[in-house]
Amino acid sequence: MTLPVQVRPAESAGRRALWLAVAAVVMTLVLPLAGVVMALFALVTSVRAIGTLRSVRKPAGIAVVGVVLSAGALVVSVAMSAMQFYFSDELAAYAECGRGAGTVASQNECVEQLERALEKKMPFVRPGQMQFPFPP
Repeated sequence: MTLPVQVRPAESAGRRALWLAVAAVVMTLVLPLAGVVMALFALVTSVRAIGTLRSVRKPAGIAVVGVVLSAGALVVSVAMSAMQFYFSDELAAYAECGRGAGTVASQNECVEQLERALEKKMPFVRPGQMQFPFPP
């Protein structure tokens, strides 16, 4: 006597893919590097869920939404992680400056130093063009 190979019901595959995609979006906003890993996992799960749902002739709309969300989260998390790595020295200097800043004037000076450092590293921004509307 053989047991069925499928452990989880196919109907829950779409919901599982959607929840993983939503988790990938949240991880992207909180920790971009962890968002890359979570988005890849959600993307693979969503694609597999589409195949599973189509094999049992169920609608795969929820799994398709999972693919779209996880692909978007993957693009955003890769871009955010790349920017964090590219500007890591400038952001570390800003954090160090902010620790020693005891007054509002010294905090504003830290923001200005960060702006100048970022302008030097970005060739497409002219000096003085970049201004933060609020302290980062």
